[in-house]
Amino acid sequence: MNNLLLLAAALLPAIVTAQAADTLLGVPLKDIDGKSTTLKAYQGKVLLVVNVASKCGFTPQYAGLEALYAKYKDRGLVVLGFPCNQFGGQEPGTNEEIKQFCTSKYGVTFPLFDKLDVNGPKRAPLYALLVGKDSPVAGDIRWNFTKFLIGRDGKILERFESRTKSDAPELVEAVTAALAAK
Repeated sequence: MNNLLLLAAALLPAIVTAQAADTLLGVPLKDIDGKSTTLKAYQGKVLLVVNVASKCGFTPQYAGLEALYAKYKDRGLVVLGFPCNQFGGQEPGTNEEIKQFCTSKYGVTFPLFDKLDVNGPKRAPLYALLVGKDSPVAGDIRWNFTKFLIGRDGKILERFESRTKSDAPELVEAVTAALAAK
């Protein structure tokens, strides 16, 4: 009986972590075209979740995010853009306008999603998990282009603030390490 309790105690963290990863991947979302979806389509991939905006000083980061995606997508990286209008009204457009802007101005091919709130009482469930008390990188989003790196197992690995560009050595090293992990 004692061995059984020890085994159960040893397995509990893995079970809780697996449930949290499943929860993160199973959160209901809408893509940029309004179609209901989840992140389960990206299970087993390394994800870089980014809250984006079209009229921000950091908007040129779209080019770098697209370059990072192009460079590593064949190895399993997926960049996911989540438009947000909570910081200075810097994402005022409709989803259609956002999609048009991103594809025509920056050649974005990575998946884009429905505009959402990342902070406050209307915080989207995905962001509640990314920044909530149980997250290893908890705390409100400070500005547009905050990046969350999610491992192949669905666990949150790191958070990079807005000023960290997609070609920053610390971000590239973290992405390549996550891609190398099996």
